[in-house]
Amino acid sequence: MSEATFIIDAMHCGACTGRVERALLAQPGVQNASANLMARSAHVEFDGPADLESLKTALDQAGYPGRLKEEMASGPSAAERQMQEARQLKRQFLTALALTAPVFVLAMGAHMIPGMHHLIANTIGIEASWWVQMILTALVLAFPGRVFLRIGVPALLRGSPEMNSLVAMGSLAAFVYSALVTLAPGLLPESARGVYFEAAATIVTLILLGRWLEARAKGRAGEAISRLIGLQPKTARVQTENGVEERPIEELVPGDILLLAPGERVALDGVIAEGAGHIDESMLTGEPVPVAKSEGDPITGGTVNGESALSYRVTATGGDTVLSRIIAMVEAAQGAKLPVQALVDKVTRVFVPVVMALSLLTFAIWMIASMGFSHAFVAAISVMIIACPCAMGLATPVSILVGTGRGAELGLLFRRGDALQRLSEVAVVGFDKTGTLTEGHPALTDLEPLADLPEAEILALAAGAEARSEHPLARAILAEAETRGIAHAPVKRVKALSGKGLRAQAEGAKLWIGNAGAMEEAGADIAPFAERAKALAAKGRTPVWMSLDDRPVALMALSDPIKAEAREAVDALHKAGKQVAMVTGDTRATAEAVGHDLGIDRIEAEVLPDGKRDAVESLRQIGPVAFVGDGINDAPALAAADVGLAIGTGTDVAIEAAEVVLMRGDPNGVAMALELSRAVMRNIRQNLFWAFAYNVALIPVAMGILVPFGGPGLSPMLAAGAMAFSSVFVVTNALRLRRALR
Repeated sequence: MSEATFIIDAMHCGACTGRVERALLAQPGVQNASANLMARSAHVEFDGPADLESLKTALDQAGYPGRLKEEMASGPSAAERQMQEARQLKRQFLTALALTAPVFVLAMGAHMIPGMHHLIANTIGIEASWWVQMILTALVLAFPGRVFLRIGVPALLRGSPEMNSLVAMGSLAAFVYSALVTLAPGLLPESARGVYFEAAATIVTLILLGRWLEARAKGRAGEAISRLIGLQPKTARVQTENGVEERPIEELVPGDILLLAPGERVALDGVIAEGAGHIDESMLTGEPVPVAKSEGDPITGGTVNGESALSYRVTATGGDTVLSRIIAMVEAAQGAKLPVQALVDKVTRVFVPVVMALSLLTFAIWMIASMGFSHAFVAAISVMIIACPCAMGLATPVSILVGTGRGAELGLLFRRGDALQRLSEVAVVGFDKTGTLTEGHPALTDLEPLADLPEAEILALAAGAEARSEHPLARAILAEAETRGIAHAPVKRVKALSGKGLRAQAEGAKLWIGNAGAMEEAGADIAPFAERAKALAAKGRTPVWMSLDDRPVALMALSDPIKAEAREAVDALHKAGKQVAMVTGDTRATAEAVGHDLGIDRIEAEVLPDGKRDAVESLRQIGPVAFVGDGINDAPALAAADVGLAIGTGTDVAIEAAEVVLMRGDPNGVAMALELSRAVMRNIRQNLFWAFAYNVALIPVAMGILVPFGGPGLSPMLAAGAMAFSSVFVVTNALRLRRALR
């Protein structure tokens, strides 16, 4: 399966995104296509006969030419393109305003300024005034308003009208009719000889104002991703055989030694080669406290060095760096479609044709009602102008953009945007224990010989067997042996026993290390020592047994300190109305001791790695499940949950299986992610309510439904102003998410 992302600048409303998706999906081999109005992009997954050229051709034929994102990598960034668009719209608006102002004064001055009508009539004359208005309005349409004609008219001719088509039709209808009155008044009855140049010019000017304000707001909405991109330096100082050289980031390769001055930003991911100091990782984790680093410790591109000079060896470049992967995650999430968007897509698909039909119906009704051509004409134009599919198209993507950007600032990375909606709906949050609720750095607290073996020999055998294991409990045994200066005993044929421990060959006997399940498999009778193990487990410690053949020789206990933030995290979830569960392979007694200390509602203990998926299914009886983990053995549970959240300090396997990454390694991030998801969904509902309510309420008013009852109609100018600011409202409302969780 191949993937590609196209940048499509011609998308301006929800109807556009639907047409782009349908054009791509119509190509043989295309499996999925998703267009994003906010990002002006379309992501497509394809195989078989489809290729990039055929996809480009399909977009061109649909009227939405696209450029591959990779082709634009050397050009302006998305943020820079947004700024350029805002500047261009500002120029267009100011030009239109300068041309429209005299048109408005000539046309409407008599209604606002006493004596203005007589002044115009006695100076240049009414007909000359119409000529001036016609020329200025023609300039408005030909230059700043050309964008509506250039996009809207071809779309109309293709039979796929969109928002620009409505603006083009409304403004052109007003202009052409008024020009006809000016140039050939004899063709029309005297009662119909009114001009509407001010309507045509003001429509264009107000909508350009709305688009300019909208573009400015969109720029602020995308600031989070812009800041992330801006974290990477353009150059770095490289230590070479000939001294120090400054090179562009693109020319660096893994293995290069880079110099890092105090206060300088780390250019690329690497490992400290020389020196020690503190690194500010707040851009990565949201945690303001600098982290101590020394030789051999990893550092991440985009973080900031403290007060010490360092050198480090590059380990990753380009798209392989943590910062690049974070940016890719955020961009992918921002381009996602939430399930709630499906209804919006269905509405916007037919919205513009329905509005055009309503406009014609309005004209026909008022003509039949003998209200006169002018009244019917103005009402029909108002209907076309007031309708706004843009607000509906922007309602969801702009909230996702701002929300996921705010999440990135807080160290919450949503790898998939639709996780926002599902996370807001979860009823129960399940946690892995080791490394998630606990520090993940257990220590050996107890060692009790059960036979005639001395402690030193027990530790030597255990360390020899665990030497190649990455399990946290194994590291605790190895650390204790190193602390005591005990050499590893020679051990052969080590085999891991999933969820139990390990088996090996040592001193001519079978060596077994693990939990009670391992001892049962070894045939070792540990019943006489069971009470001692229970006492240790009651303190929250994990009992570990050792046997030689079927003879128990030692009982060890390891303790993994509970994270300082774990209790606060559980309390926060309870306050949010969520049930909290813990899923662990530890003994029930140990798990219950930890669970009781943290106030956890439900405990699933002695769960084998393969059984974590079943544990998630069991929790689903309560409701939708979010699961939080950090290890390889958590990957099945993360994938099985409705939403998987991975601790960012965990394994790559866990992170790949999750949809949300908590970069801090702090369980408090779970409650923060839940709160952010609720805030985003609340914001989306507000936007959708506004977008639909605006159209449902004002289209009938524009049609004149209130006129028979003595109420007002809606002039094209007021309709243009309302339409222009409806999208601005949606974007501005979404910007409030930038203050979420402050």
